[in-house]
Amino acid sequence: MVQFRQTTLANGLRIAAEVMPDAYTAAFGYFVRTGARDETDPESGLSHFLEHMVFKGTANRSALQVNQELDELGGQSNAYTSEEQTVYYGTVLPKYQRRKLELLTDLMRPTLGDEDFETERLVILEEIAKYEDQPPFGAFERSMERRYGPSGLGRRVLGTKESIEAMTPEAMRAYFDKRYHPNNMVLAAAGNVDFEALVQQATELTAAWPTSDAPQSLLYPAPSEPAGDDCGEDRDESETSLAYVIRHYHAPSALDADRIAMRLLATILGDDGGSRLFWELIDTGRAEAAATWTQEFLDSGLMFLYLSCSREDVESNLRLIDQVFERVREDGVGEQELQQAINKTTAAAIMQSERPGNRLFSIGSNWLTKSEYVGLDEMLDRYRAVNVQTLAKLLEKYDLRTITEVHSGE
Repeated sequence: MVQFRQTTLANGLRIAAEVMPDAYTAAFGYFVRTGARDETDPESGLSHFLEHMVFKGTANRSALQVNQELDELGGQSNAYTSEEQTVYYGTVLPKYQRRKLELLTDLMRPTLGDEDFETERLVILEEIAKYEDQPPFGAFERSMERRYGPSGLGRRVLGTKESIEAMTPEAMRAYFDKRYHPNNMVLAAAGNVDFEALVQQATELTAAWPTSDAPQSLLYPAPSEPAGDDCGEDRDESETSLAYVIRHYHAPSALDADRIAMRLLATILGDDGGSRLFWELIDTGRAEAAATWTQEFLDSGLMFLYLSCSREDVESNLRLIDQVFERVREDGVGEQELQQAINKTTAAAIMQSERPGNRLFSIGSNWLTKSEYVGLDEMLDRYRAVNVQTLAKLLEKYDLRTITEVHSGE
């Protein structure tokens, strides 16, 4: 039987766990409410840079010892940085709960040494250069900048070559001291977890952490309309065999109940199998990829369209996409089409929930941003509650007209 448990420590650290006694594994993670949108211009890329530096050693472990212990515990461990959060996580056998939590908690107080900083700077610069050679990645970055501007949600997670070259260890330490406070973090767990032991150990391990309040307001609130002059076109002249197009459409935020219906609409329009764009562009061989999906932020939301096809087919394929969207605006969605999307979405949710490591991200992110727990059954009910009338109202509110468009590889 699945049980949700949560508490808040005296220092402000929130703990949220989905306990599944019959699970074979246990997943743990620290979710920090800090990301690219929290950075000033000189700090561009700092959240991601800091994520790398966390694994370079602490007062108790060298970088070598950190990696050796990760290997000894087995399972999976990693970290990622997004626009709004940085997450450090791992999945292990239940018998290693204490060791895994001790290691993750220790990593939350990194040394951030000067020598490691200079070494990792080169790694970040190489990562930026690698992605600059990949047209789809550059198109996604430019599309976010066109929608939100170069700050806030439009800031590049990796930063730029210029910002990383100019960054200093002192700036990183100041950013860490400002953002990595227990009141700005959630310790999440899922699977075969001993919750009482988790709380006791976290209490002991974080007792010396500073308890100042981290900033909670958004540094750069999302503009309601695109930051650029118009949706227009942003093209580059890369000589590649394929062209890539990214479009944005208005969509609900992470705090808007309409987000569930919009996810289903995106599945109907551009899922990788059986969707309208699949039959129009993929099954016919007109495009290599044509997909839609949603991305939800605290104060904004987008539905993305991604098109990859031969350069000479871009304009004709975009016209076909416009026609697909026009038909759904005019005629709506049918019962059978909606039910297919619900079945597909709920089946995927059920299969993903079988692994605690997958459930961890839902638990941690929801508790970090909304102090909300959504169990699997409740999530399935939310999807099943959507009907064609719900989608009709959604289409009135979000008319699926392009707000930004970026081309790459043409």
